Amino acid sequence: MNNRRLSFALLLGLAAVSVFASDWDQWRGPHRDGQIDGFKSPTQWPKKLDRTWRVEIGEGHASPLVIGNSIYTFSRQGENEVIRRLDIKDGHQVWKDSYVAPFELSPNAAKHGSGPKSTPVYRDGRLFTLGMDGALTGYEAKTGKILWRKQMKVAHKDPAPPAGNSMSPLVEGGLLIGHVGGYDDGAITAFDVKTGKVKWSWTGDGPSYGSPIVIVREGVRQIVSLSHKMCVGIDAKDGKLLWSMPFVTPYDQNAITPLEADGNIIFGGLQQPTVAYKVTKSGDKWKTEKVWETRDVTLHMSTGVASGGKLYGLSQRRSGQMFVLDASNGKTLWMDAGRVGEYAVFLDAGDALFALTPTADLVAYKKTGNTLTEAARYEVADSATWATPGVQGSNLLIKDVNTLALWRMPS
Repeated sequence: MNNRRLSFALLLGLAAVSVFASDWDQWRGPHRDGQIDGFKSPTQWPKKLDRTWRVEIGEGHASPLVIGNSIYTFSRQGENEVIRRLDIKDGHQVWKDSYVAPFELSPNAAKHGSGPKSTPVYRDGRLFTLGMDGALTGYEAKTGKILWRKQMKVAHKDPAPPAGNSMSPLVEGGLLIGHVGGYDDGAITAFDVKTGKVKWSWTGDGPSYGSPIVIVREGVRQIVSLSHKMCVGIDAKDGKLLWSMPFVTPYDQNAITPLEADGNIIFGGLQQPTVAYKVTKSGDKWKTEKVWETRDVTLHMSTGVASGGKLYGLSQRRSGQMFVLDASNGKTLWMDAGRVGEYAVFLDAGDALFALTPTADLVAYKKTGNTLTEAARYEVADSATWATPGVQGSNLLIKDVNTLALWRMPS
């Protein structure tokens, strides 16, 4: 946002928009990595945050998106999956689309509910959602008009993994790309954003519960993702498999979104070491080389953030242990005493790190050398918070079990 537009916004009294504002248009934000652009910690953290409004929208773990003055939410109410556009000023509904989408959840995942877990993606005036049972829909974001809808249960014998779709799609080069289908019949697939027509598909393995990212190597844009039993790199242009690495976790729970840091791809999983690989090309062949591995940290559902040559996150050890690793060699720089809990969402904010736990605690950590020091702790909901917040400037959108609330971050 330029200074002229900022000044105009301030003159209008839109205190929600600040100098570091940026649209939150997909899973983990504009760069798909949990980074908040331009945030600077306050000299003194406030004792509490201010909540502007709260509205009921239904259950689910999908992250809210923030595009300009609009918020987009994806949730479940009864037997229906519901996509909404809300006004950021007061949370009132601008439009809603609802469709019947019953889903029987695996008993092992019952505590998470049957609401959508896949975060929508916005690009160039279009909005895309993936439902628990594989309803893939393209919308005109301004009006809610349905541009196209695909039912994965028509294309695949299993439209989703046992716990439902958690993979959040991305948009790349005019293609909507996601890992659709189930364990035994899934495919990383590229759909034309305008029509939903399949442009390419890689059928080598079913989906996991993590989400893909895009990396560039030797000028080739690659879709990198944990699948059911592998980590793979797919050519974003034509769907060709460039490289793959076996990666299997107990109970088939690959649930991490890979990170790119220090030129490496970093990932991990339940009861498995955290690893970093380098991807290179020799002639016409792509190869992967393990750079480091650490058993000090085991990841489960929480994807960390990489910043300043360090990796920050939550290990499943000791009932949830915060850690800082050197991203270049995997060396453990710091760990806390543990008992943070089974899960945390991380947002990197420059000199600060935010962690949101399912107990509705938003914890602000100060980065001090190689360690983290708790600077502030805020209660931001009345029920469990599993969804990644949506962030735009000083706007912080928190989704709990059934409601969405707008809070003001310090700035």
